[in-house]
Amino acid sequence: MLFMKSKKEEAAKKLELLYPENVRTGCKSDTKENVIRAVGQMLVDFGYVNPSYVDAMVKREETFSTFMGNELALPHGVEEAKKEVKASGIAVMVFPEGTDWGGQLVKVVVGIAGVGEEHLQILAAIAEVPWKRAAWSV
Repeated sequence: MLFMKSKKEEAAKKLELLYPENVRTGCKSDTKENVIRAVGQMLVDFGYVNPSYVDAMVKREETFSTFMGNELALPHGVEEAKKEVKASGIAVMVFPEGTDWGGQLVKVVVGIAGVGEEHLQILAAIAEVPWKRAAWSV
């Protein structure tokens, strides 16, 4: 006899914040919007967010740049899109030659989705990393 998992059991399924499959290296330069959509689609494909979250990531960028300095950008959705986040997670794209981010050179893009206020914890953890430009060339 087969049993289906209850909704409570499904909700209890915890995804890790980052999996190796969610890191792409050797990415080719593209427009900022295309890069945001690509990293957002990675979040969708792994089950962290609903597809509409990707549009919310683009909307965030239109109102406030997610460029953080040190060749790093952290695109994430607007506040209203929180309901589209199913699990906290990140996706990473590395651009060895860089990509244009509104006039700034970006080599690492980290797409972020956080349940509740977890996106703030994720942002804080990323901010604590001693980012070095030389690391992008590895």
